[in-house]
Amino acid sequence: MRQPVLFGLCLCSGLALAACSTGPDEAEAARAIQSINLVDETNLNEIMLSAAEPAEAVSYFRRAVEDNPERMDLRRGLAKSLVRAGNAREAAQVWREIAAAPEATNDDRVAYADALIRSNDWERAAAELNSIPPTHETYERYRLEAMIADSNQDWERADSFYETAAGLTTRPAGVLNNWGYSKLSRGEHREAERLFAEALNYNPGLFTAKNNLVMARGAQRNYTLPVIGMTQTERAQLLHTLALTAIKQGDVNTGRQLLHEAVETHPQHFDVAVRSLRALDEGRTN
Repeated sequence: MRQPVLFGLCLCSGLALAACSTGPDEAEAARAIQSINLVDETNLNEIMLSAAEPAEAVSYFRRAVEDNPERMDLRRGLAKSLVRAGNAREAAQVWREIAAAPEATNDDRVAYADALIRSNDWERAAAELNSIPPTHETYERYRLEAMIADSNQDWERADSFYETAAGLTTRPAGVLNNWGYSKLSRGEHREAERLFAEALNYNPGLFTAKNNLVMARGAQRNYTLPVIGMTQTERAQLLHTLALTAIKQGDVNTGRQLLHEAVETHPQHFDVAVRSLRALDEGRTN
């Protein structure tokens, strides 16, 4: 395990010694050291964006931007880390500055629109996407276009954008889940069920799709759990969702039975289901 570290130290030492010489060798050694430092920094930036705690990543990139305000890659890192940390409004401000820069790309403008949507500024997000040439056809662009069409209840455009987005990625579970939820909100329960099931084919661990699938089935008064992979805790949670769906539709006795089953299934105390069951029983006795 120590060999790569020792090798790196020896390499840096060798380059440092070379830098003490005169002439072209000195410049060559300096360039080599600079290249190594750049690779190390790039790797660290990627680690901070993907693996670090969100707040830690924000602090790291905020300091980096303060030290190097001209670096667009660091500004992008700050904006992305702010999104990860749930600070969409500040992320939108950073992305706005990036999008206004001469070297901004269409991907930057799409990211800006994404941050605007996350901060509930749908009108400005739509305007930003409209400013991007139609030839810029990416998964992220069409995913956002679908969400905006959805918010405007423009179902035909929403379906078209969702379908296009799903075809532009090898991991369409998220957009299929969003599309299914759109169908669910329109009352197209059977189609929603199909889309949630398709999302789970791509990502069997996506719990939101599992939960949405149960709601779509329950909306059709199908109160049995689907045959999908689930942990015992997830099973209890899905039974609780199914119970609430049944109660909302007036099938109170079925809902009560499902709540009892959820409480019995959960490996620990299932406080939310217990409270739901208690509220239901109190309503019956009052």
